[in-house]
Amino acid sequence: MRTPGTGIRDRLKAATAPAHHALDERLGRLDLTTTAHYRRFLQASAAALLPLEQMLDDAGVADIIGDWSSRRRTDAVRADLAALDGTIAPLDLAAQTFDRPFALGTLYVLEGSRLGAAYLLRVVSAAADPRVRRATRYLRHGAGQGLWSSFLSQLAREPLTPEDEGRVIAGAHAAFAMFALAMAAA
Repeated sequence: MRTPGTGIRDRLKAATAPAHHALDERLGRLDLTTTAHYRRFLQASAAALLPLEQMLDDAGVADIIGDWSSRRRTDAVRADLAALDGTIAPLDLAAQTFDRPFALGTLYVLEGSRLGAAYLLRVVSAAADPRVRRATRYLRHGAGQGLWSSFLSQLAREPLTPEDEGRVIAGAHAAFAMFALAMAAA
């Protein structure tokens, strides 16, 4: 819903707050300092991330966000899981019309997760297992590169109609739902 003085970021944040909170609650049940729980977290992350990034690739997201190849985290999460003898079971995506606004909503969730990753990295650093402390490519990916802020700048410049904004929010909800489903199965 548009209100005076709010931008798309504020509207996205408000619209997805319940889903974001629920996902954080589910994640909070894991002790990421243990090998088993950290592996489960990475497996759940991969289960959602891999199909979402593939769908973005297939939809031509590189035409939307020019540095997409440097933002992709599929290889990072695969490497971390290999280091911890984890498995990857990507979820099936429901058929979606993956247009530009929907892709932007999906990117909002993927890029925003980097903020949480910085916090999780500090938690994982306290793990007793040195393999866990080293398997942090996914959490460290893009650190210090300003990827979140550059994404938000692009999002703010997008000429979005009210219908487009609905699609952006729908894309964000769909991405949160994928991560929630993956975490529920973890």
